[in-house]
Amino acid sequence: MPDARKPIQRTKKKAVKKQSNSANDGTIRLNKYIANSGMCSRREADMHISIGSITVNGKVIVEMGYKVKPEDEVRFDGARVQPEKRMYILLNKPKGFATTTSDAKGKTVMDLLANAGTGLRPVGRLGRNSTGLLLFTNDDVVMQKFTNSKRGVDRLFQVRLDKNLTFEHLKAIKEGVKIEGDIIQVSDISYIKGAPKNEIGVKIKNTGNGVLRKLFDHFKYDLIKVDCVMIGELTKKDLPRSRWRNLTQLEINNIMMM
Repeated sequence: MPDARKPIQRTKKKAVKKQSNSANDGTIRLNKYIANSGMCSRREADMHISIGSITVNGKVIVEMGYKVKPEDEVRFDGARVQPEKRMYILLNKPKGFATTTSDAKGKTVMDLLANAGTGLRPVGRLGRNSTGLLLFTNDDVVMQKFTNSKRGVDRLFQVRLDKNLTFEHLKAIKEGVKIEGDIIQVSDISYIKGAPKNEIGVKIKNTGNGVLRKLFDHFKYDLIKVDCVMIGELTKKDLPRSRWRNLTQLEINNIMMM
């Protein structure tokens, strides 16, 4: 019996590895490619695929889960399908704007991106009264890089507390703090050079900044100010508050390699 189980275990490992590789080879599922063009939903795309309405490079495709490359020619009932252009936008968020795509909560960050493009979503969150850098994209691959709980992408915050942070508390935060059964870890934390001891630099991989409030609440500090000053290697240089810009190709490449 032990010998009979070994081949099954090896097969499972190979399957997982293959699936992981395919997610990074630049291909995209045909139904998603069509949905990204805005023509229909993924479910409706599956129906059109199944009845033979879709061709890829002149060949009718009826296979569910079929993957295409960005350069492939995809046609829907003879018309060329053009998926939406991938966009990467950096915003320097002011106070008073909620990080959501819904307009049900008053002013949102989407109000600041008028005419920037379609399908954009904020990567991570900043509280309504938090300020600083916020990245937007319609690229699911980049979105996954930032939301990966194990890897993620570092964001550097400058925070101001209601009182000086003691060295003991700074050291404890750097080592990791157990709160409500969870270990909260930061990538780095330090006093800001030349500033009072209540102004702190904190680097985290979490996509939301609520973890900062939770962390300092644990040690009985109130957060007076939260400002995201870096996302990976992206900074606020030449980006005034409330303004946004498209990332350069070099910046996009750097994000892809994170």
